[in-house]
Amino acid sequence: MSVQVAAFYGFTAMAELPALQAELRALAEAGGVRGTILLAEEGVNGTISGPEAGVQAVLARLRQLPGLAGLEAKFSQAPQQAFHRLKVRLKREIVTMGCPTVKPAEQVGTYVPPQQWDALIRDPDVLVVDTRNAYEVAVGSFEGAIDPGTSSFREFPAWVERELRPLVEQRQPKAIAMFCTGGIRCEKSTAYLLQQGFEHVHHLQGGILRYLEEMPEQGSSWNGECYVFDQRVSVNHRLEPGSYSLCHACGLPLSPADREHGAYREGVSCPHCIDRFSDGDRERFAERQRQMQLARRRGGQHIGAAMPATSTPGA
Repeated sequence: MSVQVAAFYGFTAMAELPALQAELRALAEAGGVRGTILLAEEGVNGTISGPEAGVQAVLARLRQLPGLAGLEAKFSQAPQQAFHRLKVRLKREIVTMGCPTVKPAEQVGTYVPPQQWDALIRDPDVLVVDTRNAYEVAVGSFEGAIDPGTSSFREFPAWVERELRPLVEQRQPKAIAMFCTGGIRCEKSTAYLLQQGFEHVHHLQGGILRYLEEMPEQGSSWNGECYVFDQRVSVNHRLEPGSYSLCHACGLPLSPADREHGAYREGVSCPHCIDRFSDGDRERFAERQRQMQLARRRGGQHIGAAMPATSTPGA
């Protein structure tokens, strides 16, 4: 039996957040829904999964809020629950850039629908920028996209000033085309660029997930798989669970080749973190892995199987 997965966000002024937090938590729990919902004064951001009726009930309640009547979601299917728990959290920002003066509800770049995206980014006079973290880019990206090499979205403004601005001054592109997983980071990043005086800023409407949903795989500009912030770890072009798994030591995605590497021990180490932890750390990881395996044999889930704390939508 498969479950529905919905990724969504919306920028709008929100108030009475603690009451809304409690209401959404109760509604999601009643519908068997798990995942993460972030609430802030600037809006809502989340990825949830569960029975279709439960997921749709949460979305219906959000669409009743001022400014969210048109809230859209990107849907996909998973063979089982994509999350181990439900989290409804209050935050300062629904996607953390650390620039409080950036207001996506007031100004963002030009939306480019998936059907027009390939033509735009294949133009040699267009700069294509992947706004996601480096570990996401390593799983898959669009042909010719610039990887800022960031480990968190907070680093993006500094990268813009350090590298993107000089590059734009040098190349004088006719457009900047930006993209991210579901669109939310591009709302903020394009708003930031416009605030900083950049011109002709565009972004992929609905993000990578909508592109994969609406565009045929044959002839696509997308290479690889798309990292997602749930237990699937990645999805392929057909939005099916991909080939990546998660290292439960460092939290980074692992390709099939990574799992064949000599540094890989399930739940203990991988090529990305073999030099990051002490022997004592690895002993703890090994014991956690043993407990997880025992829990699976009993037909349950161990808390250590959960996604790492950094794996929240748009992190």
